[in-house]
Amino acid sequence: MAKVKTSFFCQNCGAQYAKWQGQCTSCKQWNTIVEEVIQKPEKNDWKSPSSNTKRVSKPLKIHEIDTSLEARLDVQDSEFNRVLGGGMVHGSVTLLGGEPGIGKSTLLLQMALKLRKKTLYVSGEESQKQIKMRAERINPQSNDCYILTETKTQNIFKQIEQLELDVVIIDSIQTLHSDYIESSAGSISQIKECTAEFIKFAKETATPVLLIGHITKDGHIAGPKILEHMVDTVLQFEGDRNHVFRILRAHKNRFGSTNEIGIYEMQGSGLREVSNPSEILISEKDGELSGNAIAATLEGLRPIMIEVQALVSTAVYGTPQRSTTGFNAKRLNMLLAVLEKRAGFRLGAKDVFLNITGGITVDDPAIDLAVVASILSSNEDIALPNDYCFAAEVGLSGEIRPVQRVEQRILEAEKLGFSTIFISKYSKFALKKTCIKIQQISKIEDLVNFFV
Repeated sequence: MAKVKTSFFCQNCGAQYAKWQGQCTSCKQWNTIVEEVIQKPEKNDWKSPSSNTKRVSKPLKIHEIDTSLEARLDVQDSEFNRVLGGGMVHGSVTLLGGEPGIGKSTLLLQMALKLRKKTLYVSGEESQKQIKMRAERINPQSNDCYILTETKTQNIFKQIEQLELDVVIIDSIQTLHSDYIESSAGSISQIKECTAEFIKFAKETATPVLLIGHITKDGHIAGPKILEHMVDTVLQFEGDRNHVFRILRAHKNRFGSTNEIGIYEMQGSGLREVSNPSEILISEKDGELSGNAIAATLEGLRPIMIEVQALVSTAVYGTPQRSTTGFNAKRLNMLLAVLEKRAGFRLGAKDVFLNITGGITVDDPAIDLAVVASILSSNEDIALPNDYCFAAEVGLSGEIRPVQRVEQRILEAEKLGFSTIFISKYSKFALKKTCIKIQQISKIEDLVNFFV
């Protein structure tokens, strides 16, 4: 038997040390270094424990490499396809992270049941009966999905060889362990080794592999940061468990853009794809109410219409309150100062509450004009027309600044039936014939004079 060696690893960043020390010199954290037992026997190929055949790769000229069979795999989910860049690439390794209970396992199990390919769903956290109960709620009619409850990678690869699979899903990478490393499952060494084995398997067989990863209390994927460098795509499943909507984002994507997002609605029967996000972000009202304004914003490359709600009231106590939900509080204070300085509104002694509906957070500066319009509407108690929307940034001197890709915002507003959109006078666009009225303004005073 090979000699057993020990080494010391930082549980926060994965840095390796020859001996124990109190502080990690890499991430500057204290008391995160632990000892792990490492045994390194001679590694065999992933195909078989007794296989000693070694494949030697040879260099090829770039024009000799055949990519004719590398069409993307349609996962039967338009939102997932969009985030991946058009589908899964054969031989790719995708890492999906998210908060506990957010729906990671449901998302990938739902995809496995929809796929018309032979898929293996490996779970190290649930039994086969538990997964079957969840699958019956989602899509009970599927003959191509195999369920395996196993945590040892060598046993998983034996089953993969016998079934000749098209897609492999691992739930989750932190529960697996390999015979080549003698530390416990979930340790830095095991996570790196298990991921490396699946990457080698994916590249040699051109089989897509999807890994679910746990996250830490800071919101980062548990394990060393090198884990995210090793895989091809890193996805983040976000949302609040108190709301039914989930957002899928790509933090890294070697085969597509990282600007796209996918939106889902959590239901009793699984996750529903939301093809038109504006339907969930704009509330239905019987009449016009003051303090509401619609903003044309962008999430990634997708234009979305969202509703901004503001409430301005007289401060009961001495210090006025400034509260925001889904919007930067410091930016709200800046816009209030601009309104007071440039438009003459005395808001210093009033409470201002701002809310972005739908439970999402928006960082797009194009929402500024809608925030200002909602505050003016609430302060004057004047309801804005429901078919008006806004897309512009507000500067410190009160000027209305242009925003990027204004044409997409205009076309989205027109498609959803808005009659007027307010944009900057300095916006450049090539649209000639549109059914929507484009109102161009240059200063914040123009907006005030238009409504007040």
